[in-house]
Amino acid sequence: MGLRFRKSIKIAPGIRMNVGKRGVGVSFGGPGLRYSIHSSGRKTTTVGIPGSGLSYSTTTGGKSYKTPAYHRRNELARLQREQQKLQEMEYARLQVDIYENRIEQIRSIHHECDEPIDWREILRREPPFQDNQDGPNTKAARQQLETYQPGLLDRLFNRDETKLRQLQEAVNAAKVQDMELLNGWRHMHDIAERVLNRDIDAYYEVIQEMAPLDDLVEFGSGFEFGTDNPYEIHVSFDVNAETVIPKKSQTLTKTGKLSEKDLTKTAYYDLCQDYVCSCALRIARDMLALLPVTHVYVHAYEDRLNSATGHKEKVIILTVKYDRLTLSRLNFIQLDPSEALANFPHKMKFKKTQGFEDIGTELS
Repeated sequence: MGLRFRKSIKIAPGIRMNVGKRGVGVSFGGPGLRYSIHSSGRKTTTVGIPGSGLSYSTTTGGKSYKTPAYHRRNELARLQREQQKLQEMEYARLQVDIYENRIEQIRSIHHECDEPIDWREILRREPPFQDNQDGPNTKAARQQLETYQPGLLDRLFNRDETKLRQLQEAVNAAKVQDMELLNGWRHMHDIAERVLNRDIDAYYEVIQEMAPLDDLVEFGSGFEFGTDNPYEIHVSFDVNAETVIPKKSQTLTKTGKLSEKDLTKTAYYDLCQDYVCSCALRIARDMLALLPVTHVYVHAYEDRLNSATGHKEKVIILTVKYDRLTLSRLNFIQLDPSEALANFPHKMKFKKTQGFEDIGTELS
């Protein structure tokens, strides 16, 4: 029979400290219900009927494993829980970063702009070579052909003829490259001359070839260009607020968890206004960088449900007349795109809790 040692010390009414061979525990409670915690981690709850001798106990935790494998298992389980928590926190941070970047993009569309094209400089450029001369690619390929000296192995294995044929083919390919180079110069020279002569058809060709607004497709679609005046260009675009503007804000809680909340109407429509006005400003900048016009008219359209017909119809929500001189004086990084409209003739009806309204007609 083994020797057992146990000592119970009363600490306070209903609370006792139990000292035994395998550790120390604390129990508290009264008749009918008692709760014990052992230093091994074991937790025991005892429920009984006072004076009856009947009771029921449940024990959780506290099992002490001796083998390293069990200790390692518990450690790995703990590390796994911590890693999962870290992954959840990293995912939450990533989602918030994506959201904040999207908001920054929406409000800074007008910061970007194509480099201005100097059509006069293009017109002054000399051709890469004259018609009766070899181009740079042909010269290089012909020099390799003329300076080729077959080596001993080439002559021994009759590879010199093959090598010469390959060099001649390279000369022919170089002639094609040079012709493309010369034709490209001729095309740009012709376009520059026509643009500077204010040929409206040349304007359309430049817009089609250079596609200045292609990177705005995710923010607007259906760009249309038109003019009958060589000193101005009209650009219409469709607003995609439903897909561009987020409906919920995303933030991190104090514990690093992801929190999503619906944007207030004021916050949502404020973003819509900045988005539309930023797009309009960017379009004007790109057109003035591309064409020698003095004014750019930008018209923003949006699909709206007509409750009388049950069908969606395009309505105009913003029209602005931008001029080159005023635009050149603006600090695009610091300005607010919505407030910048005050610098230009425009039509817009906007309410903070309802957004844009149909303005009916474009500026002309």
